[in-house]
Amino acid sequence: MLSLIIRRLAHCVILFLACVVLTYALASVALDPRAYFEDRQPPPPSRVLDRELSRLGMDDRVPLPERFAHWAGRAVRGDLGLTIDGGSVNAEFGRRVGVSVRLLLVGTVAGTAVGVLAGVWAAVRRGRVGDRVLTVFSFAVLCVPTFVLALLLKTGALAVNQAVGSTVIRYTGEHTPGLQGDWAVQLSDTAAHLLLPAICVALPAIASYSRYQRAATLDVLGADHLRTARARGLTPGRALLRHGLRISLIPVSVFFSYGVLALFTGAVFTEKIFGWPGMGSWLIDSVQKGDVNSVVAVNIFAAAVVLLAGLLAEVLHALLDPRVRRP
Repeated sequence: MLSLIIRRLAHCVILFLACVVLTYALASVALDPRAYFEDRQPPPPSRVLDRELSRLGMDDRVPLPERFAHWAGRAVRGDLGLTIDGGSVNAEFGRRVGVSVRLLLVGTVAGTAVGVLAGVWAAVRRGRVGDRVLTVFSFAVLCVPTFVLALLLKTGALAVNQAVGSTVIRYTGEHTPGLQGDWAVQLSDTAAHLLLPAICVALPAIASYSRYQRAATLDVLGADHLRTARARGLTPGRALLRHGLRISLIPVSVFFSYGVLALFTGAVFTEKIFGWPGMGSWLIDSVQKGDVNSVVAVNIFAAAVVLLAGLLAEVLHALLDPRVRRP
């Protein structure tokens, strides 16, 4: 197992470095920070603009390899450069990363756990009302884009609050500005604001994982070893838990690494719509401004999340299937 983890870590490092190089190249080519300053009224003089872009490391008149070498030299020392407004990318990254990690962690864990359990439950009750209801729910959620789902949840919260005459469902921001109280009050307020964005992230995960887990469980239910276990006196549920669930989780563990990428993409729109100051909303604002350094920083975070999810999926796969651990 240790050798497997070391090999996968080496692959992750190589992929991460390749992602950093490609991200910087694409961001530098596709974005135009010069236009951000030229659109100001009055526009700054050409010399002033060149000097400012050079200070920020975003001067498009400097060859791309030279710009990347300058940025990479600072990045290896832990300095991701300056934002297009002159602030520190590191400071902005540190302020926002915790917000996104909290949302992604809660949404991913809840969505994966509920989706897997719902898939097993639906497979055991194949063809019954519960299975059909879950099927309709899953396809309905998967057909709705994430930003539409977020808007529907936000609209529903507004309707409930108006009907009750009070803000019983928090639908914007990470926390209530100026709220005073002890840690319990602060924690309760944060949880209330986290509810709707986490549901928006978790619902697509529940829909997709439930379909995959249902199909994988149905394959296992028809296996010979499970029929043998039932013939020896075990109930269908106990036979599945003892001899089938582990096997049925293998395909879902492989799908997990790809699912995290979809969840992160959905979280970008979720943060923007619900007013969460996370990495997703920062990415959208940075693209609009042509902020190359900030876009690269967000993509570094996304690459790290996806690669770590892939590593975790590999480890889970190895734990579930001993054959993978063989060199």
